Amino acid sequence: MKKAFYAMMVLAAAGAIICFVGRSLAFLPPWVEWESGTYYSHCGEYEISLDKKTVRVLRDHVCIWTSPEGVKVQQALSCDIDNDSRDELILLCWKKGRYGRHRPFWVEEDEEEWSQHIFVYAYGEGEVRPRWMSSYIGQDVANMAAGSREDRMPGQTEQFNHLWLTDPEGKISCWTWDFWGFTREETEVSFVVFGDNLIHEPIYRYGLNQEGSFGFLYENIRDVIAQSDVAVINQETPFTDNPALYGGYPRFGTPVQVGQALADVGFDVVTCATNHILDRGAAGVEYTRAFLEDQGVICLGIQAGEEKDDTPCTVIKRNGIRVAMLNYTFGTNGIQPPREHPCMVHLLEDEEKVRGDIEKAGAEADFVIVFAHWGTEYAEQADEYQKKWAQLFLESGVDVVVGTHPHVLQPCEVLRDEQGHEMLVYYSIGNFVSAQREETCVKGGMAEFTISLTDRGYRVTEFGLQPLTITRREGGRYTVDFE
Repeated sequence: MKKAFYAMMVLAAAGAIICFVGRSLAFLPPWVEWESGTYYSHCGEYEISLDKKTVRVLRDHVCIWTSPEGVKVQQALSCDIDNDSRDELILLCWKKGRYGRHRPFWVEEDEEEWSQHIFVYAYGEGEVRPRWMSSYIGQDVANMAAGSREDRMPGQTEQFNHLWLTDPEGKISCWTWDFWGFTREETEVSFVVFGDNLIHEPIYRYGLNQEGSFGFLYENIRDVIAQSDVAVINQETPFTDNPALYGGYPRFGTPVQVGQALADVGFDVVTCATNHILDRGAAGVEYTRAFLEDQGVICLGIQAGEEKDDTPCTVIKRNGIRVAMLNYTFGTNGIQPPREHPCMVHLLEDEEKVRGDIEKAGAEADFVIVFAHWGTEYAEQADEYQKKWAQLFLESGVDVVVGTHPHVLQPCEVLRDEQGHEMLVYYSIGNFVSAQREETCVKGGMAEFTISLTDRGYRVTEFGLQPLTITRREGGRYTVDFE
């Protein structure tokens, strides 16, 4: 989930120093790597020497400035951080005390332990002068770099208005120079994914006859969806607005009011490549996709008949991160798509085609997710079919796989290839809702994971599986609750 950022505001004044303050310590931490070397401003007018934790700025071979006494400099940069066509001097450094000359008004006494800061100075008129002061951000910084967001993607630019701070674990945060100082930008995306939205007849009969809508199915997850960057659910069955086509097992037709409830609660993505998606024929596929798209919901795994056979992937961009999403099913219960539109449902069938799909998706995005409808129904362990395709996904560079179809929970794990690439795979997250009575089928899960920028690229930095329980209340009302 999104991490809240708290910053204490301080007074800005001429001659102030900017300092981001890290965790206070009685002793300097052992993970700090002290850099040394000589740097130059982009105009070549100033020479910056970092040696023995002290910075000296020279102009025409004459020292015009030395870093303050009592400050130990870990790293130095000279770049145009505010895009004013003039360089600034940025120091990653340590000093005793959490604050600079202008403390927040509620602080009566500074601390005497070491804390990490970032000082920013301006060059001008043959001098170096402090520029601004900030306060506590609460993170350790092992390395800093300057650049644009684009220089970490194709299309590098010459702008340096972002400061990239890497913590000792390799996680990177991005800071943008604003007119008053630095503001943190998001460099991570949180996902929540729910399993099979399997609308059996007792569920839709209750919704139509008792409540007139289906918001009751999703009321307990509304807050979770709102707090996530991207919320996904697997829609097991096709939608229809024709009451004559409503139906449950084995040939499903789901009232479109269910789709409206998905849109209303805030789902961003609905995966539709399932073994039941052709239960109402090609018309059901066309209607389901058109309805979701009209609601502004991304529909994965199916395509309209007139669409070209292209890479079945959708790329979204959240917080500067491009995420490619693909959705496949093992089959469609023997119901064939129209001969003239064989790619209407995306199938785990042609291995070379799937490899090519993933390769193209990876070229367009920073991160690749596959939603796979696969496996053996009611089996609590992954079968050989799932393992075979998981290995193909790993070899192809997929980053996350989320599985559905078995209707029960199966394990999740992180797979690694010989090159060190990691792939998080949830073999099955079970049902979200269904009227299946088997005990294992009423226990589902919410997959949650966070994609973050790290010193090894975009990676999963947090993940989990939150248990869910399907409950049938008095009168036939189904609800889904967190355990």
